[in-house]
Amino acid sequence: MQKNVDELKLEKKAAAERAFDFIESGMILGLGTGSTVKYFIQMLPEKLKRGLTVKLVSTSTETSGLVNSLGMDIIDPDDAENIDVTIDGADEVDPQLNGIKGGGGALLYEKIVAASSGKNIWIVDSTKYVKQLGNFPLPIEVVPFGVNYTFNQLVRIGYNPKFRMNGDKYFVSDGKHYIIDLHLNRIDSPELLNKKLNLIPGVIETGLFINVCDVLIIGKKNDCEILEINRKKTDY
Repeated sequence: MQKNVDELKLEKKAAAERAFDFIESGMILGLGTGSTVKYFIQMLPEKLKRGLTVKLVSTSTETSGLVNSLGMDIIDPDDAENIDVTIDGADEVDPQLNGIKGGGGALLYEKIVAASSGKNIWIVDSTKYVKQLGNFPLPIEVVPFGVNYTFNQLVRIGYNPKFRMNGDKYFVSDGKHYIIDLHLNRIDSPELLNKKLNLIPGVIETGLFINVCDVLIIGKKNDCEILEINRKKTDY
């Protein structure tokens, strides 16, 4: 049964609230981008008033703007020795806790912050948890130089690419790159697809987040389901 906007809002808020169970004072906290993370950020000032002390690292100008508007400060990720926990959302997540991210266009910075984090916690509403990835268009971040070559390679392989637009202009990421969305319908092997895409000249990063999420919090009405995987951290 399809859920309405109010039901999804309750699920997002429930997931955001539960994420604080994993946050302790003294942590350096990464903040992702997206609608569910916004609820988490909006809850932060009250938690700080109650004694929580954290330093914040952002994954996008959008997130930084919201944090600053609520009277909180952001530190540069290069000024953080390590990020203890990052709270982020996802556009789709499968049972192995692999996901598609980048619907907000922040996938490159999100992946850098995620790789720098001791633990990655994703908060989502129940519609984001799927049996198989691919229904949501897969974003890839590409350099503007020679972008038609990159685009044509994606067409040739059969990935059904579409430039993400901002009005009549190409959407530009915080990293000054373009976003191409791949309309794949299903992804049978996320890890293999990720490797293939990263071999195409011009591709900076993909929206496939594989072996990244440690804890998934799925909002369900006013309750949550929590899924956890013990991962070995990858050195790139």
